[in-house]
Amino acid sequence: METVSIGLILVLFTIIPYVFFIKKSEKKNKDAFEWSQKAGLDEPVSLHPQINPDACLCSGACVKACPEKDVLGIVSGRAQLIQASRCIGHGACADACPVEAIQLVFGTATRGIEIPKVTPHFESNIPNLYIVGELGGMGLIRHAVDQGRQAIAHLAPRVDRRGDDILDVVIVGAGPAGVSASLEAKRLGLKFVTLEQHDIGGAINHYPRKKLVMTHPMDIPLFGKVHVREMLKEELMDLWMRVIKQTDLAIQTQQKVEQINRRDDVFEIQTLTGFHVAKNVVLAIGRRGTPRKLGVPGEGLSKVAYSLLEPEQFQGMSVLVVGGGDSALEAACALAEEPGNRVTVSYRREKFQRPKEDVRRRFVALLEQGKIEMLFSSQIEAIESDRVLMDVNGAYKKIANDQVFIFAGGEVPTDFLKKIGVSVETKFGTV
Repeated sequence: METVSIGLILVLFTIIPYVFFIKKSEKKNKDAFEWSQKAGLDEPVSLHPQINPDACLCSGACVKACPEKDVLGIVSGRAQLIQASRCIGHGACADACPVEAIQLVFGTATRGIEIPKVTPHFESNIPNLYIVGELGGMGLIRHAVDQGRQAIAHLAPRVDRRGDDILDVVIVGAGPAGVSASLEAKRLGLKFVTLEQHDIGGAINHYPRKKLVMTHPMDIPLFGKVHVREMLKEELMDLWMRVIKQTDLAIQTQQKVEQINRRDDVFEIQTLTGFHVAKNVVLAIGRRGTPRKLGVPGEGLSKVAYSLLEPEQFQGMSVLVVGGGDSALEAACALAEEPGNRVTVSYRREKFQRPKEDVRRRFVALLEQGKIEMLFSSQIEAIESDRVLMDVNGAYKKIANDQVFIFAGGEVPTDFLKKIGVSVETKFGTV
């Protein structure tokens, strides 16, 4: 009898703290979900998990697998998105679910996302024009690499090899999907050109430092398998440069494609500096590859930039950072931590909408130290060589300035696609 009592006590001492921990964790998740609803952050930006509550076993595997943390949580005994706007579509949650209760979808019932229509081989409604990677809605690095390879593998057997001067394919974009497509084209001996409007890496170049950008191994044509499950931005960029050097892959950078026209059975591709004719086109340009501009006087000055790669290059300056997202705040923090800088942040709204907690803490600390000045409800009126003219809550203000960084997001190339003739559909919470 005494042994039974001791066993019961041990069980109670084990179960009660566990139940208390679960209840406390669920309350925290519920509070985070309610806060995100009030703040208007309960709408995912793009690809995100849709959880079947009837199939969910509450194993918590999806919560643990999410690299971003605090995106998923257990509420009322079921997994759910608690801070949906922070989800960037890694897809690790769907892979981790033991009962396949999660599928990745685009848009929600109330917020549609425009996605080009493509076949299972990534061919658009225009014959021989393919769309791969983020532009097609797939932001996952591993899948983008697979799609680039698969698109080339599909078009290659249909290429007429009669020895004319027309290119077999023009690949637009040198991010993960574009580089993969280029490597596969080279492996198959196709005549091709790869054009990138900025630098190799595409949109990855504009990610904040130390950002997690990959959560799965991948197979790169002509290079082999990469077994690392997680990579930071810098590691991934180093990998791409190593791949390109090892395979002797040629990529033409600073070549923005302005227009694509279909003429009979070929495409005419016009860039700012050249002209190409090809039998096939693979678009791997991403969804936000072109930074959104403010359209204010003086924005064309050389001191205006749309990304920050090396903050240590800017010291002893008066710097203005425009924007209220994570990229803007991280850039402001990095610049404020450089010696001698005087950093001002301008945001058009009354308060921040989406900062991650670690970014917010870092920013607030620098704000309290007086290393950052914050201007809410403000916008640039004009940029001059030594100052910026601002509208701050209706009042006119002049700010001494040496450098301006604008983080206003990117332009989704929907108009570009429609101009070419590509059919686009709006997804409301569907695959």
